[in-house]
Amino acid sequence: MHITDSGTLSRGQPGTSRAILTFPTAVSLDSGTLLATYRTGTTKDSDDETVEFVRSTDGGRTWSEPWRPVENPTLEGLYGSLRVFYLTEMSPGQLLGATMWIDRTTWPGGGLFNEETEGCLPMQVLLSDSNDEGETWSPWRLVPMPEEIGPPSLTAPVLMLADGSQALSIETNKHFQDASPWMQKVVFMHRQDCQATPVPPGPAGKLAVDQAWAKPVEAGEDPSGRIFNWDLRCGVAPDGRVATFSWTYDTQTARYLNIHRRISTDSGRTWTIAEDLGFADQAARPAMLADGRVLLPYVDRFGSRSIRARLAPAIDAPFDPATEVVIYRQEQATGDPTESTSETLSEMSLWTFGLPYAEALPDGTVLVVYYAGTDEAMDIHWARIDPGPA
Repeated sequence: MHITDSGTLSRGQPGTSRAILTFPTAVSLDSGTLLATYRTGTTKDSDDETVEFVRSTDGGRTWSEPWRPVENPTLEGLYGSLRVFYLTEMSPGQLLGATMWIDRTTWPGGGLFNEETEGCLPMQVLLSDSNDEGETWSPWRLVPMPEEIGPPSLTAPVLMLADGSQALSIETNKHFQDASPWMQKVVFMHRQDCQATPVPPGPAGKLAVDQAWAKPVEAGEDPSGRIFNWDLRCGVAPDGRVATFSWTYDTQTARYLNIHRRISTDSGRTWTIAEDLGFADQAARPAMLADGRVLLPYVDRFGSRSIRARLAPAIDAPFDPATEVVIYRQEQATGDPTESTSETLSEMSLWTFGLPYAEALPDGTVLVVYYAGTDEAMDIHWARIDPGPA
C-alpha cells in the first residue's frame, strides 16, 4: 500500500470567516465526479461556521472553486450554524445530504461544549435532497430525536443497508447546563421505507419533520458510564455487514484507548462485542473496497502525532501493521493525554490536524481528505492511496 498523489483541496484564509477549514467529506458519484464538503469558520468553534462544496472531474487531482449551495437555517426563530455536511448517493445523480445544526442563539457566546457541566449546545440533525449532483438542494427537513438522545451528534453519512433500510449514526450528549453524570452512548436510527411518500412541507416558518425514523437501537455503550465511544465511523461491506470504529475514551483514567471495532450482520440492529484493534486513537470513516478489503485511516494524536492508514483483508480481519502508510505528520507537539474530560473537550478547539475521511474510487484507489494547518489557518488536504492487489 502506498500514496500515489496528494495535494490541497481548499485553503483557509487567515483573519476571515474562512480561516479554519475542518470536517471534510467526499463522495465518488456514479458519473465519475467527486464532490467534497467541509466546514468553514473564523475559529474551530464559531457562530459564523457553515459548509462549502467543491467538485473534481479529474479524480481529485484538481478541484473547483468553492460554493455554498445551502444556507444556515433558522429553527423556531433561532439562528444556528452548520458543522458538517455528509453526502450519500441514493441513485445516479440523486444525493441525500445530512447535516448537524448547532443552536447559536439560546446560549450566546457559549462554546459547543460547556467545560463546567460537559453538556453541549442544542443541536439538530437535518436532511436535504439534491437531484443535480449537489448543485441545488431541497428545503431542510428535521429528524426528530427522542429526549433520551439529548443534543444529537451526527457521526457518519446516511448508510444504505443490505435490508433496504437507511441508518443514521447518532452520538448522545447532555444538555448545556446538565451537571449530572454523562452516560454517553451511540445509537443507530433506521428508516425502513426508503420509498415512502415525500415528507410534506412544514407550517409557515417551520421545517418539515421526517417522522419515518424508527426508535434508536444501541450501537456502542458502556453501562457504567466510564468508557465513551466518540465519533463512531461506519462502513458497509459488499456482503452487507456493517462495521463501526470508535474513538474510545476512558473517563476514569482520562486517557484515549485503542480504536475499537464492532460488526453487525443484521443491518445495525445488533452488534458484536467491541474489539480492541491494537492501535490508537481516532478512527476515520473507512473505505470499503469492492473486493471486501477495508482501508482505515486514523489519527495517532499523542504518539506519532500523525495521520496514518492501515489495510485489512476483510471487514472482520486484523489490520496489518506492515500495510501502514503515513498520510500526514505534525512536527510540533499538541495536547495532553492525561487531562480531564472537560479539559479534553475544550482542547478539541485547539488541535490543528485530523478528521480524515476515506472514499473508495472506481479505479480501486482510495481518496482520503483531512484538515491540517495552524491556529491562524487550516486547510483541507487530500491524498490518493493505492492499496495494491488483493
